[in-house]
Amino acid sequence: MLEELGYRGFPKTSGNRGVHIYLRIEPRWDFIDVRHGAIAFGRELERRLPDQVTTAWWKEERGARIFVDFNQNARDRTIASAYSLRPRPGAPVSTPVEWDELGSVEPGAFNLWTVPQRLADVGDSYAEIDRVAHSLQPLLDLYAEDVARGQGEMPYPPDYPKMPGEPPRVQPSKKVAAHWDDDGNPVTL
Repeated sequence: MLEELGYRGFPKTSGNRGVHIYLRIEPRWDFIDVRHGAIAFGRELERRLPDQVTTAWWKEERGARIFVDFNQNARDRTIASAYSLRPRPGAPVSTPVEWDELGSVEPGAFNLWTVPQRLADVGDSYAEIDRVAHSLQPLLDLYAEDVARGQGEMPYPPDYPKMPGEPPRVQPSKKVAAHWDDDGNPVTL
């Protein structure tokens, strides 16, 4: 999908279980636009691979599918930088990898002791990241199409103020319809 959009993504391990994909964009958009671009990207992957990918915010709705975490692109969020040591047992390092490595990579194998040798052997997979800067517009166009189909905003992180158009921030299994208005705001009883 990145290739279809004309994007070059840079994958890396998170230093835990996940994979981060860095996509360098032109510095023209605010955090809400970037978040909407990530939502659109995730939704399109979800449409293409519904049994494998999800944007469902609530864990109870995800099952074993890969979660595209659009909220990593929300204001004030932090993400493990490339080559950062993570505070976990085994001293894992968030490590850039090549696309063809993703299917076989063992993230736990990248740690404080092994990453220096990896760099010496294969070099820095992120060395070219500053040579590209993409337009976010293709993803914003996808988001606009989602909105036209009735798919708008997604839940923000729990520590955020309620955002315009955001659906209710309550687990689906705990939601009581009478407690929410049509805009997803809690109703005072």
